[in-house]
Amino acid sequence: MPNEIIRHPRLSSDAVRLLTWQLSLPVDADESLSKTAQRAGIGKVAFLRAKGQLKDEGYVHEWREQVERGRWRTRQLVSNVPLSRDEAARVGAVSTQVAPTVAVPAAGAPMGRGVGRLPEQTPVGDTYQPSPEAVPVPEPALAAEARRIVDALHRLDPRLRVPRGILPELAELAAQWLAVGHTVDAVREEIRRQLPGCGTAVHHPGGLVRYVLREAPPLDVPAESSARVAQMVECAGAHTQPRLFRPVADELLCADCRQARAESAAGAQTAVRGAAVARAALRRWDGTPSAVPLPLVSGVRHGA
Repeated sequence: MPNEIIRHPRLSSDAVRLLTWQLSLPVDADESLSKTAQRAGIGKVAFLRAKGQLKDEGYVHEWREQVERGRWRTRQLVSNVPLSRDEAARVGAVSTQVAPTVAVPAAGAPMGRGVGRLPEQTPVGDTYQPSPEAVPVPEPALAAEARRIVDALHRLDPRLRVPRGILPELAELAAQWLAVGHTVDAVREEIRRQLPGCGTAVHHPGGLVRYVLREAPPLDVPAESSARVAQMVECAGAHTQPRLFRPVADELLCADCRQARAESAAGAQTAVRGAAVARAALRRWDGTPSAVPLPLVSGVRHGA
């Protein structure tokens, strides 16, 4: 193992541990990186971050290939020196040719090319890029709500001090959750649920939140309420920025505005009740008989 791996300025300790563990395996070993991470005691989030660093630096390469009977597998190449994509392809091409099978595949005999439109997903290199219709584009109001979610992550948990440079990316991921129908509270609860236990430090909060929000699951709602859940309205209250909420019936104010209005009404009722008590005291001061005896102070009775 070269000393450059241990002294690498951009590889974390987990990435160095994962790479050195793989390089220490026997030559004929066939163990995936995820299995090595489990044996090395590297968690899932730390493993994904370490694997990404090794791929960026050229120590790990992956590609999919088709084997006998039409099956697919993912091959991983781990090297002790950085390799370019072309170099890794030439190294990985050794002993990877698969002999064609004689048997007819289970799907049936080969047929001519069908006529139709292009598939929804088109391979680009070794990855698949979804078509623009496959990813919902969030509305500006949803984008604003998503940005407020990520800006307030440190209030959700003090350990989530996310660098400002990654906030736009996290806001885009949060907006995808809102676009498919998840509420703001649901997004916050999902982030809180994925946090490690109290007392455990979070060294890379931005990467953790990105991992939690990397894919927005579809919203599972009853059929009769799906139309109501998908309908969001803008609060008619006074807000510095537009605020969306899902009304239960036909209300026009969000929960915060309704609570503020209720507290204001309660304060007005208290003021009216105090004024009525003051008027009653003045009437008793004018000599109106009172059922409660008034205190005698220096020979003069004062109203209660």
